[in-house]
Amino acid sequence: MAPATYHLPPTTSFMTSLTSDQRNSLYLQEAVRAGIHKPILAALHRVHHNPVLSDGETGLGISPKTSIALNPINSLTEQVRYAANTVRSLTNDLMDSGWQVMDFWDSEKGWYADKFIRAIAAGYTAPISDPTAAVLESTDAKNLMQAYQADSAIDFAMAHVPANQAYLDQALLSLVEQLSHHYLALDFQRHALLEMVRLWLRLDDREIATTVLEVQTRTRADPTMVSEFYLDLALLRFVRGIAPNYSSYPHQREALLRLTQLWRQLDSREAAIASLAKNTSPAPDLNFVDPPLMALVQQIPYSYQAKGVQRNALVEGFRLWQQLETRSAALVTLGVNPEIFSTPNPQPSTLQMAASQLDRALLDFVRHIPNLYQTAEHQREALLHLVQLWRGIATQEQTVPSLVEDLKRTQTAHRDSQEAPPTPIPGFLPAHPDRWTLDNIQLFAAIRPNGSLTWAEATHGGIHMPPNQATVDAITGIAERAEQIRDRLGRPFRIIHWYHPAAPSACAERDPEDRHAIGDAIDFYCEGFTADQLYWFLDPWWTGGLCRYRHLPYVVYIDGRRERARGVKERQRAEVGSGEWGVENRESGARS
Repeated sequence: MAPATYHLPPTTSFMTSLTSDQRNSLYLQEAVRAGIHKPILAALHRVHHNPVLSDGETGLGISPKTSIALNPINSLTEQVRYAANTVRSLTNDLMDSGWQVMDFWDSEKGWYADKFIRAIAAGYTAPISDPTAAVLESTDAKNLMQAYQADSAIDFAMAHVPANQAYLDQALLSLVEQLSHHYLALDFQRHALLEMVRLWLRLDDREIATTVLEVQTRTRADPTMVSEFYLDLALLRFVRGIAPNYSSYPHQREALLRLTQLWRQLDSREAAIASLAKNTSPAPDLNFVDPPLMALVQQIPYSYQAKGVQRNALVEGFRLWQQLETRSAALVTLGVNPEIFSTPNPQPSTLQMAASQLDRALLDFVRHIPNLYQTAEHQREALLHLVQLWRGIATQEQTVPSLVEDLKRTQTAHRDSQEAPPTPIPGFLPAHPDRWTLDNIQLFAAIRPNGSLTWAEATHGGIHMPPNQATVDAITGIAERAEQIRDRLGRPFRIIHWYHPAAPSACAERDPEDRHAIGDAIDFYCEGFTADQLYWFLDPWWTGGLCRYRHLPYVVYIDGRRERARGVKERQRAEVGSGEWGVENRESGARS
């Protein structure tokens, strides 16, 4: 028999146009590629809204040149791409015609100058020599200015960018001038430099940027492999030439901002601007050594050979972790009498027993480190000192480079190789309490003893924690009953939505019988079953609330009320998980 297939009901409809967030992501993608300021693309779309495109969207005022077929720019994606290229082409032409830096950029406000916005609004036809650009239609300069500055202000506000950005050019140069001293040849650093070179040279492709560097990038052993050594030399040589040639033109500034963002692994261009107001050093935070530290710590229990050097390294690491003054204090904390090791002629059996006890305590400590590590400075210092002693390295300054080499190996290691990072080990859960309270919730523990539903499922991974004991009790109550469903089905179901606090502004609009905010309602699905199948299975014996959703053919709602309630819910204002639902129909005779 062929397997059953399931289809969404024909009444389900989907929007074909992009959301505002999707459009913004598209603007950002093309702005980063072209080295222009992203808000100008958002502004062009807002003020033009033409032509009407084949994908149901409206364009950015871009029309084809005679050398460009209509099809490539008849979608929003291509409209944005050609718009970015055309703004870049206009910038290049104006630079060649003698425009000065202040004509392009308002350095204090951190956006395009009024003169440049007016030039964009006037329209532009890219030269035939630039096949990547097109024709930008003219528009009202005032409207374009307002739309551009409004979108810029949103980006600045989200990243808490200072109102006056006059500091930015000097901050960028300060970072670049120090950069070669802090280059560790890590993948993300190399990527940051290549992106800077690409934008500085006004190129679309990092591969082309690599070629333009004109260095030996192929190894003799394998001509297909790029020599990272020679590439790094060329990149650093390029960096040293930045400051003498920096003229504050927009593409140069965008190149250095992109470098800063990727070098510091920040969320956005604006976050890079905000970070430079506080710190212009390219020195990386030591948190970049945390991954190799944790990898080494996880391997210690398997490589420990009870050697004196290894034991000493662990004791010292423990001492610094616990912020204890002496080695003796560390041994006492570990449950070992330190006098045993200082006695002139100890009994070998006593010494061996103490050493074994110490080893067990130390390895138990090591196994808990990945779950206890909070990246506190004293904790990291303890682990760095542990590595230093474990590997027999002379100084901590030499310890960090050894971890950098570990990190490089893990970046390219095959998943099954010894160099690959070990799989994290789950934390150790304490004993199941007699009663759950606000103070003893364990996120990954089963709510019911020997059950399968966890507090993580009930609280969306800890996003929505219970505010009071009543909510805790409601969650434990519905968990007890929901486990019966799993037991009867003989297979697990997937929790979509459980506890979710009500938004204060939405209280008056909520369905009074939707109990997610109380904690005793669950939306779930079970793979292979439709909502109807689950509903028919549960209806005879489930004594609480039981509903299906008209627009969700696989999702079932249950709650822990004392009386029976049955019905069909229909979305009115939000998707599952929002806590805002309306009830279209409640089947007659459903309440007992």
